[in-house]
Amino acid sequence: MGHQDGPDEQHRRPPGVSDATVAALGRLSEALETVERARGHLYSMHQLIGHADLMLDDAVAKFRAAGHDVIADRIATDLLGRNVIAGRWTFQIVEDFDDGYHALFRDLDRRAREELAGGRRHLYEAEMKERRRTRGRSGHEARPGGEG
Repeated sequence: MGHQDGPDEQHRRPPGVSDATVAALGRLSEALETVERARGHLYSMHQLIGHADLMLDDAVAKFRAAGHDVIADRIATDLLGRNVIAGRWTFQIVEDFDDGYHALFRDLDRRAREELAGGRRHLYEAEMKERRRTRGRSGHEARPGGEG
C-alpha cells in the first residue's frame, strides 16, 4: 500500500506485529469504547438524579401550597438530598468509577498499545478501512484531504 494512498503513519501496523496481536488490541480497544459508553450513561445518571433532586424543592413547595404539609415534610425529610446508595451521592459514584475501574482500564489499554504497537491506536479499524474502502472513489479517501 502506498504512503499517499493509505493510512497515516500512526495508523499503520509496525513491522513484526502479527494479525493476532492487532486483533487482540482491537478487541481491547472495543471493550474500552464500551466502558466509555457506560461512563457516559453513569454521567447521565449523575445529572438526571441531581436534576430530580432539585425538582423536589418545587414538588415540596407545591404540596405545601396545596395544604399537604405531611407529604411535603415526608419528601423533604426522607428523600430530598438522600444518598442514592449507601453513603454516596452520584458524584461520589462517578469519582470512584473514574479513579478506579475506568482509570485502570485506560491505563492497561495504553500500556498494551505501547508495548505491542508503539502506542498506535485503532490499527484494527485502520486496516478494516483499507480493506473496505474503494480506492479512487470520492468519499473513500485514506485520510482527510487525501486522494485515493
